[in-house]
Amino acid sequence: MEYHKLGDRPCSSHLFFAILLVFVFIASFADAAIHFHQFVVEAKPVKRLCRTHSTITVNGQFPGPTLEVRDGDTLVITAINRARYNVTLHWHGLRQLRNPWADGPEYVTQCPIQPGRSYTYRFTIQNQEGTLWWHAHSRWLRATVYGALIIYPKMGRPYPFLMPKKEIPILLGEWWDRNPMDVLRLALFTGAAPNVSDAFTINGQPGDLYRCSSKETAVFPVEAGETILLRIINSALNQELFYGVANHKLTVVAVDASYTKPFTTNVIMIAPGQTTDVLITADQQPARYYMAAHAYNSANAPFDNTTTTAILEYKSAPCSAKKGQPLKPIFPQLPGFNDTATATAFTAQLRSPYKAEVPMKIDESLLFTVGLGLINCTNPNSPRCQGPNGTRFAASINNVSFVFPRRNSLMQAYYQGQPGIFTTDFPPVPPIQFDYTGNVSRGLWQPVKATKLFKLRYRSKVQIVFQDTSIVTVENHPMHLHGYEFYVIGSGFGNFNPRTDPANFNLIDPPRRNTVGTPPGGWVAIRFEADNPGIWLLHCHIDTHLPWGLAMAFLVENGVGELQTVQPPPLDLPQC
Repeated sequence: MEYHKLGDRPCSSHLFFAILLVFVFIASFADAAIHFHQFVVEAKPVKRLCRTHSTITVNGQFPGPTLEVRDGDTLVITAINRARYNVTLHWHGLRQLRNPWADGPEYVTQCPIQPGRSYTYRFTIQNQEGTLWWHAHSRWLRATVYGALIIYPKMGRPYPFLMPKKEIPILLGEWWDRNPMDVLRLALFTGAAPNVSDAFTINGQPGDLYRCSSKETAVFPVEAGETILLRIINSALNQELFYGVANHKLTVVAVDASYTKPFTTNVIMIAPGQTTDVLITADQQPARYYMAAHAYNSANAPFDNTTTTAILEYKSAPCSAKKGQPLKPIFPQLPGFNDTATATAFTAQLRSPYKAEVPMKIDESLLFTVGLGLINCTNPNSPRCQGPNGTRFAASINNVSFVFPRRNSLMQAYYQGQPGIFTTDFPPVPPIQFDYTGNVSRGLWQPVKATKLFKLRYRSKVQIVFQDTSIVTVENHPMHLHGYEFYVIGSGFGNFNPRTDPANFNLIDPPRRNTVGTPPGGWVAIRFEADNPGIWLLHCHIDTHLPWGLAMAFLVENGVGELQTVQPPPLDLPQC
């Protein structure tokens, strides 16, 4: 429940006179507002693909509510859990400076909100603007519990590009024709891969190419000649996606709430967790044009090969001669499902619009191998060992398959000084060096299960090279770091070479992101400054891989003084 919305904020007379008296001093604070919401998480009937399911929603909406705020605003969101599952909410991409208690991943920064309970997330947006999103961070509830988080610039501060006539959030998602939590539960029992989705969606709707879906296909009316800002969010659980609009060019202006040097493309590739802002001008013959998305599949694994659509409809588009029916939309040309060359060419064009403040003197240089693995079973014929050759699927970073605690969250245990929940001996490099993208010995396929963190000094300068491996299959793993943004300084295929590859790093204008993909069978390098104390999760945003263990966490120590120290936990923080 929102008590006042962006754009219609009440102004008090004393604030008005204060602005008149000390305008320069007050102006930066005058825009700031506090937005109050209630997010009721509960099951509601949702019909897709001819069937009605009892679906976990927020405030009865799927997708959930769009949050619209400005840089500097504060959000106070009370999450009320009326579902039958534990739940947490994560505000994806928000820095949450000194405030891990509002970050949301279950058993990391908080214990989950149990059925019948509530928790109020309180946080202030600081020096961020653009497109982010929010989602459940508890098992597979994220399949339907998500929404857009749009951060406008402070009042009086324009976009660094042509002001669009309108803005449209585009949330790309996945839909299972069954309860997603049951899909996950079965996979965790058998040790096999979960069933792939039955449809992709745009703003919750599959589109014209699926059964029983045409009437609800999302339609976006536009005037000829106007420019629109599309805020594209990949909310899909497990799939990188190609996205395009028939006959229209897309001008990329931002990714992950960071502006970019504008460039024009026919198609974007966007991974789960990522956002991409594009300008599109309605400069074609008035008609109806499909926007469409389908999988970019970088792994040797089953995937959903369907295509979701919505319609960009010119208001002046003529009707067909047949009983006044609208014209059939024109379809875009999307890359092939396995077109890694197009995906790589797209990400290679991303640049910051200015000279970036990239850390130059590195205190912690880390090499993280990321990928899948297999757990051997003593009884390969067991119903719990239905992975390849009687094994169970696993995943790891540096051969450590992350185990989420259950007795307490990591952050609560750390703050309370509770021992036995985690250790801080996560390896900075792979315990064993090998040909990561070559023919890997089967003796290296089984990871070690543990809850290990890596400790960072406050304000240390960090470089991480994420190295994909060919264990089970190479794959693009979208790695998301909570509590931070980072610069993507380089990438390549094959094994990272520490002697020669750094010479090609972009330390001038690399893009800033919060989620970055590892090239399949390759590596990607990032840098950031550890200026946000607390415990922050790093994980693959393919949600199949998270419970398998493709995660770790950083423990960033406090600095000196209150402004470099984690805030005390709120009184209503859930307990395990």
